[in-house]
Amino acid sequence: MTEVQHTFNEREAAKYVGVSAAVLRLWRSENKGPRFFRAGEKLVRYRRTDLDQWIEERLSAPATDAR
Repeated sequence: MTEVQHTFNEREAAKYVGVSAAVLRLWRSENKGPRFFRAGEKLVRYRRTDLDQWIEERLSAPATDAR
């Protein structure tokens, strides 16, 4: 049995990662941003696991104390 994954529409995904829906559209057109899939010709969806992975990949390393 496969696990059902939560998906977000464009507006929900944008809110989840902290950007506007327009930014997500731009990133998709430039092949940037989080992974997505098309559930129809114009129906774009994002899996929560892909959004979380995309966020994790962009975390910066902790700053080192340069004293």
